[in-house]
This record gives sequence, C-alpha cells and structure tokens, in this order.
Amino acid sequence: MSDDLICVGSIGGAFGVKGDVRLKSFCAQPSDIADYSPLVTEDGRSFTLTLLGPVKNGYSARFSGVVTKEDADALSGEKLFARREQLPALPDDEYYHTDLEGLEVVDTGGVTLGHVKNVQNHGAGDLLEVHGPKLKTAVLLPFTLEAVPTVDLKAGRIITDPPHGLFE
Repeated sequence: MSDDLICVGSIGGAFGVKGDVRLKSFCAQPSDIADYSPLVTEDGRSFTLTLLGPVKNGYSARFSGVVTKEDADALSGEKLFARREQLPALPDDEYYHTDLEGLEVVDTGGVTLGHVKNVQNHGAGDLLEVHGPKLKTAVLLPFTLEAVPTVDLKAGRIITDPPHGLFE
C-alpha cells in the first residue's frame, strides 16, 4: 500500500438485501469515516460512502456501485483507505497506526528488541505487536507513555522502557 493511504475502516459484509454493507470505522470519531469519502480498497477500487445509521459494532452504509446483496457480500473483509491529506493533523503524542508499523523497537540502552509488525487494540488501549529474531513469540508492548516514552518517526524507531520481564 502507498504511504499516503491510511486504513480508516473495513467492511463486515452485507446488511440487508439491497446492497447495503456493515461498516466498521477505525476513526477516533467513528462517524468521521464518511468525511473521507471516496474511500479506496487495497486493490485500488474507489467507493463513495453514505452512512445510513448505527448498527451493532459499526454502521450500515451504502457504497457507490454496490446495488445487490451479492455485490455487498463480495466486499466482505475489505479494508478501506483514505488519503493522508484528507485526515486531520495529529497532536505530537498521537500517531496513525500505519506510521508505527515497521519501526525498530530499542530499549533505553539502545539494544534492538525487534520491529513493530502490527498495532492492535482489544478495547483497553493500543498494543504494539513486536517481532524480532531473539523473540520466541511476538510480544505485545503496551503503547503507553510509561512503556514507550519516545517515538521517533524520522529515525524510524521506538524507544521502550518495557514492563519487567516482557522481553525475556
């Protein structure tokens, strides 16, 4: 994917029989996803979005060119991207997940621990999924100021003071 595209949501499948979809927004204000229309899929298809209303865990929505339940079902699981210039500028201590993915993770002594593969959020805050050659399994590093005091996007690294025993 291009660096100028940011994942803002995903399609959960058809909602009803008239081509509407179930939409999950990854925006801080979930309804803001409509402001970034048209949205693009990973394979480059572009859709104009109209939110229809809230549903459990998201919204029902209508996409341009999607007119049947089969059309909507075919989009199930698709990630939706907006152009970076459409999105608001973030404060100094906030980051788009895509900007954190791939960053080197080092401890306060400068020892490389691994790289961020993914950013997860299961409801209690963001977790950085760190993979490295010395790690037997992925480590989920809490993305808090205490555990991650420094994010240096220009240098491509995160400095961490991880909870005791996390990387052992």
